Amino acid sequence: MSTAEQLPRIFQANLGRFFERVILPVMENLPSHAALETGEADSLDQFLDRAAAQVDNYTANEAAKAFVLTLAGLFERQMSRWARATQDAGIADMSRLTGFEPLLAGCAEQAGIDLVVDGLGEALTQMFVVANVVRHGEGRSCERLRAIAPDLWDEEGADYHDLLPGTPVASEHVRVRQADLERYIRAVTRFWGLADPLPLAVTGPPYGRCVSANFGDGAAPV
Repeated sequence: MSTAEQLPRIFQANLGRFFERVILPVMENLPSHAALETGEADSLDQFLDRAAAQVDNYTANEAAKAFVLTLAGLFERQMSRWARATQDAGIADMSRLTGFEPLLAGCAEQAGIDLVVDGLGEALTQMFVVANVVRHGEGRSCERLRAIAPDLWDEEGADYHDLLPGTPVASEHVRVRQADLERYIRAVTRFWGLADPLPLAVTGPPYGRCVSANFGDGAAPV
């Protein structure tokens, strides 16, 4: 069994464990509030409670954005490793695949994955663009994200308040919710399930607390 054949299952298991053991516990333990109260407070305590709630929701959103950046970086690194293993095995020339989107297209083609089916490529690309916005702020990636995922902005939402002073900027108002994190983890684990040539590959991974249960703890980390 070649390294290239083993890697997709190991990658999938590592991603599942990271989501269950790190991302979910952090997000579920961060305090959050369905709606933020505004207007004149009746007391100093009420004012301070409202300010604390704003900080809670702002912090939770920052954590979610940071996790998208981590997931995108991890997945890109995994694709690079798989491409290198594929080339080392003499299976295909993958040497020109650099950068997230060329890697995604090249690895998908080599693995026989149709990125259009079930919006897989759309979810993976969105994750990557969100990560770029988190990393760089305003710029072409932010403009692109506004075009492909306008639902990640909710200017009328009652559950978020930008704590930064000055003129608001679009990149600071990107909202990443737990449902988005679940969508991204499902996409990356499904990708490796589809690339997995071994028996009993998991091609329709769940999300949430049952993610890694389907992958088990037997795969060695990379």
